[in-house]
Amino acid sequence: MIGAIRKYTTAFGRFWWDFLVGDTPELFVGVLVIIGAALALRHERAAAITVVPLLTVAFLAASTYRARNRA
Repeated sequence: MIGAIRKYTTAFGRFWWDFLVGDTPELFVGVLVIIGAALALRHERAAAITVVPLLTVAFLAASTYRARNRA
């Protein structure tokens, strides 16, 4: 019984790891950073309107640059 639970729990964890992280863990980390910044700035509307889009653009530019250099 415990072996079956462990097997299914491991399979479930591996599915979510592959789904969220996949081949590019930096995308997952970047999304967590952007969400964390939005959460931290939820009471500072003016700062959030500036910081979150800038972080997103910077992250997408860095990701695109890194992917371009790989190819």
